[in-house]
Amino acid sequence: MDNLDYGIIGNCRSAALVSKNGSIDWCCLPEFDSSSLFAKLLDEKIGGSFEIIVDDSYKITQRYKKHTAVLITKFTSGEDCFEIRDFMPRYRKPNGGYNAPPEFIRYFKHVSGKPKFKVIYDPKLEYAHGETKTYIKKNFIVSLTHGEKFDTCFLYTSFNKNAVIEGREIELTKDGYFLLGYNEKLFQPTVRKMYTELERTKVYWLNWSSKTPNYRKYNSQISRSAITLKLLTYDKSGAVLAAATTSLPETIGEVRNWDYRFCWIRDASMAIKVIGELGHRNVAKRYLQFIVDLIPDKDEKLQIMYGINKEKKLTEHTLDHLSGYKGSKPVRIGNAAYKQRQNDIYGILMDVIYEQLSKYSNDIENGEDLWGITKGIVWIVSNHWKEADKGIWEFRTEDRHFTFSKVLCWVAIDRAIKVARLFRKSNKIQKWTALEQEIKNDIHKNAWNSEVNAFTQSYGSSHLDASVLLMESYGFIHAKDPKYVSTVKAIEKELSNDGLLYRYKNADDFGLPSSSFTICTFWFINSLFKIGEEEKAMKHFDRLLSYSNHLGLFSEDIDFKTKRLLGNFPQAYSHLALIECAINFSKKESEEQVLESIS
Repeated sequence: MDNLDYGIIGNCRSAALVSKNGSIDWCCLPEFDSSSLFAKLLDEKIGGSFEIIVDDSYKITQRYKKHTAVLITKFTSGEDCFEIRDFMPRYRKPNGGYNAPPEFIRYFKHVSGKPKFKVIYDPKLEYAHGETKTYIKKNFIVSLTHGEKFDTCFLYTSFNKNAVIEGREIELTKDGYFLLGYNEKLFQPTVRKMYTELERTKVYWLNWSSKTPNYRKYNSQISRSAITLKLLTYDKSGAVLAAATTSLPETIGEVRNWDYRFCWIRDASMAIKVIGELGHRNVAKRYLQFIVDLIPDKDEKLQIMYGINKEKKLTEHTLDHLSGYKGSKPVRIGNAAYKQRQNDIYGILMDVIYEQLSKYSNDIENGEDLWGITKGIVWIVSNHWKEADKGIWEFRTEDRHFTFSKVLCWVAIDRAIKVARLFRKSNKIQKWTALEQEIKNDIHKNAWNSEVNAFTQSYGSSHLDASVLLMESYGFIHAKDPKYVSTVKAIEKELSNDGLLYRYKNADDFGLPSSSFTICTFWFINSLFKIGEEEKAMKHFDRLLSYSNHLGLFSEDIDFKTKRLLGNFPQAYSHLALIECAINFSKKESEEQVLESIS
């Protein structure tokens, strides 16, 4: 079964996906949201790929170098053995800043014997629009297209260039390399230089990962998920991507295919909160600056999402010449959801602002900006919280009074009050406290359905929704409150399918949902844990972890029957929720061990 068996490599500027057999099937350069030069992921015939072919006698295994984003694919046939170390260079420059060029390196390490391989090098620039022509030059191989746009890429290698392009067999007797870059190099690469790039990049990731605390349980999963979240951050602006891909379908053969190479305020803020809790302060600082830069006018409303370079217009197009992942069309670039109104984003953003200010209130460079944003958010929420919206799941039809949106409006005011206390702005607190209480009362009155015995998806509805489980996480209600406990139980009964959760079961713009949204299952596990069903939660968690791919990575969705990964990949949502669950379990075990040692 195809299970999105890919590893991600990247350098916080762009990313590539490498299959378990060592084929690069997705890569956009020079940046995450640029057009693809390899897109076999979205069209096996014309998408383009960079494949390493060995005969059937070879066993292929794949792993990450521990605590790094260096991906190692090992090819073994008896005495013959070699490894490919795939990475995108990233390391600190002597004069400050980071070296993160738009390129990837495939370092071939000769292990033993005389292994043989062939190369299929088939770049298809500009999403495979038009024809890409490839030429062998003295120092490199250049590929270019004159289609809708002119574009080029450059391949450098220590191997025979003709043998590479012609797909002839190559015998490996010593280390070698490929470097594929968006730009022509000023200095000719060498094996030694590529090894140095590999070591520098490895050291960068080891240093970064060393800041992540060690946990008693699930430490390797937390570390891998943290690195994955870091790989989805865009250094230049501070943006955080929802995922590295576009148009991987929520269900094979259906049309729920979206471009996720953008920064959703909700997804990004949730990710930043988790990364910040792990101690990676610089990522959080850059994201807050991204937000500050987006709101130059005090009365300017936040969009729900932006381009990674702060673009506000994300016009959606379809690439009809591509057949789509496993034939799932359309392939989309851009995302029309940027026009939607989703009132929850203000609470999620205020939650992150408060977290950062409470931790680093004596060392926040943009404190005045953040106080200005706080006041602006309160003004927007106070004027619009009673209005319907599209909700967290981005329903494209009519607006509704979604419970999650209302709860997060309450969170916005609650955190704004806490920020006002930090800044000793007592004149605001009394006014804002009345608003906070008004919203809270409104939710208890209109979102609770006594027949269902649960808080429901929207006001006046009987439908259940997994997002409501977050009421407790955001402090709206206590975990042991009977209303919350019965909501968890009702959601388990209605939305759980073999331990995996639907987001909701009612029909949306595209019919009935038919796959599990991975983050919802993590939310459910967390909720079980919080209401005291800890053993059951742990069993669900261990089983869910077993559905990851061979490298411990998750996409957006999981098929209920086959358990295969679906949706865009790797998904920030899934990995941030994994970390939250794992930390809760680990903290619990630590507390129990402390109590045992005392007694």
